[in-house]
This record gives sequence, C-alpha cells and structure tokens, in this order.
Amino acid sequence: MATLQLKQVTKSFGDTDVIKGIDLEVNDREFVVFVGPSGCGKSTLLRIIAGLESATSGDLVIDGQRINEVGPADRGLAMVFQSYALYPHMTVEDNMGFSLRLAGVGKEARREKVREAARILQLEPLLDRKPKALSGGQRQRVAIGRAIVRNPSIFLFDEPLSNLDAALRVQMRIELARLHEELDATMIYVTHDQIEAMTMADKIVVLQGGVVEQVGSPMELYHHPRNRFVAGFIGSPKMNFLPVSLSGANDQGVEVTLPGGRRCRVPVEGAGLASDSSLELGVRPEHLVLDDDGPLEGEIQVIERLGGQTSLYLKMGDELITLMADGDVAHRVHDRVRFGFETHRAHLFDGQGLALPSLDRHPLAGLRRQDNRAATDADGA
Repeated sequence: MATLQLKQVTKSFGDTDVIKGIDLEVNDREFVVFVGPSGCGKSTLLRIIAGLESATSGDLVIDGQRINEVGPADRGLAMVFQSYALYPHMTVEDNMGFSLRLAGVGKEARREKVREAARILQLEPLLDRKPKALSGGQRQRVAIGRAIVRNPSIFLFDEPLSNLDAALRVQMRIELARLHEELDATMIYVTHDQIEAMTMADKIVVLQGGVVEQVGSPMELYHHPRNRFVAGFIGSPKMNFLPVSLSGANDQGVEVTLPGGRRCRVPVEGAGLASDSSLELGVRPEHLVLDDDGPLEGEIQVIERLGGQTSLYLKMGDELITLMADGDVAHRVHDRVRFGFETHRAHLFDGQGLALPSLDRHPLAGLRRQDNRAATDADGA
C-alpha cells in the first residue's frame, strides 16, 4: 500500500508564494499527473513530496505517517529527473545498481535486482554498455531502472520525457503506462504536456499560479472542465472561445445569441444569470463541423493537412477558430465556409471564467484506466 495526502501545503520563497494551500489525495497504485504551464508550481510541489524542498506550512502524509521531518532518503520514494544523470564511466548495470551498492546490498542480491529491472525495461542486452553507447530513450530507461531497484513505495517523475524527440516521447509514454501496469505501483508524474497527462494518467491535477484548478480523470476534465483555464489547457488543439450574449434561460438550458445573430440553446444550468451577463461559448475543434447551413461563418486563413485529418484556421471578426475536418476536405485558403456544432458538446463560461454546470453528463466523463482494469478483473472472475 502507498497512499499520499497533502493537507493545506504551502511554499514561499521570501515574499513570493509559490504553493498556496494545496489539499490532495493520491490513492494506492494510482498514476497521478501534475500538469500546468511553466511556473505553476508543479515541480516545486513534487520536490516538496520528495523532501528536496521543505513545505512552509501544511502536512505531508504517506500511508498514514506524517513525513514533514523525514529526510528524502528515508521517505521510501524514488525520483526520476528530466536529466538522466548517469555516471559516464559506469556500465548500465553499475549505474542501475549504484544506490544499492551505497546501501550495502550484497553483490548477488544487487545483481538479481538489477537483472529483474532490466527485464521489465527490456534493457538486458545493454547491461554491459556505457551511457555514451545508448540512445536518449535507452538512457531514460536506465534512469527509471535505477529507481525500480530501490523498490520505492511511490515513484516520482519530473518531466522525464522533455529531452526526447517526438517519436521517442510517444514510445516512452507507452512504456511508462506498461511499466505502471506491471509494477502495480503508485506514480506521480509532472509535465507541462497535456497530451502526456491525457494518455497516461488515472487522475490529472491541473495547477495554475500555485493552486489546484481541478482534479479528475482525463475524460472528466475533457468533458467537464471547471473553468475556462482548464478548458483551454486540456485538449489538443485547444478549445475555441467565442463571446455570446444571453437570450434566455430555463430548465432546458441557456439560449445564447451567436456572432452573426443566430441563436442556440446550450444544455447547461442558467439559474441566476443576469440579463446582461457576460458569457463565452466554448467548443472544441473536433466538435465543429462544416455545414452549408451552419450558424457560424469564417474565412480560412491557414490549412494544415495531417493525413487523416485537416486543421482549418478560420477568421471570425477578431477571433481565430480551429476546426478539425476530414483529411480530404477540398477547401482552399481564403474560402468562406459555414460551420456549426452539436449544442450538447458546447460549454458556457460566465464573466469569472467559471463553467456553467452541464445538464447532460457524458457517460465516459469519469472513466479511468483503473476502471478498465477493474471491469476486466470482474469479467475474469
């Protein structure tokens, strides 16, 4: 068992508050991803958990034990950094077993642990090589292996893929997800890349300015973002936002007037909205569709053909809208096109940037990889 609780954790550097009262629970065997823009406090929070930084206030609890005064080496954690930090004069086997050697683990026991980690990470043919003979992905796997041999209660990853090229990042995402499944371990992972967060996490923690904006499964955040920031950060390409005016509200949803004058009803709660409320409509690029009778119109500024899909960038007044179309779409730059969307896929945000609660909850909103595994286990039983 390996659980973590953060209770009103803060961190200040002089007069600068970096972490501002964070409460969080990480469950046993969960893969939790901290995501947010540069400077949001995600790496600082990870370092506080690791014991490399001390919290200014608040409590850190692992498996029911308060660990604020426990040193990094005694917390039972292992951290994988952005840089591989391998010893260039040592072989892969020696690099992976070095911490065990410092801890006084015998040669045979050390060798057994290293060989098992190498098997898990598919590094067995490389154990006699030195780091200079390895690719970037192989070096990162060695760094992960160095953490595995310590048999930690919780793995901590601080942007471990940011030094890799695009193809290697995709490969390593797959390998990390497989590793989590095989080790059945608790993992906390920091990244600024929301694609990494969406593809690997059981639970995503979105941070901005030292506070938690929202916690939930990837699909929960995708379908039901709490505010405009989360809506714009989760999803690639990011969500489109359009200013709209309130036309009316009832128990069926909120009616708004779109740019161009046409109206639509969005199935969200509108109780308490004032007639002069400032509202923004949010629609993801993949939920916009070309439609000759659509309520919106724009001029194509840029076309990005990606094979199976084509991204159209449309100018609407002062707004630039992204629409994901079929790969074989025949339009050209400067064509004027009409388009629309299914209203149940739209979001409305008030003047403070908060999402109006949906009347329609998406059936996959709470789905996690753990749920899939649980369903499989139940079927097998």
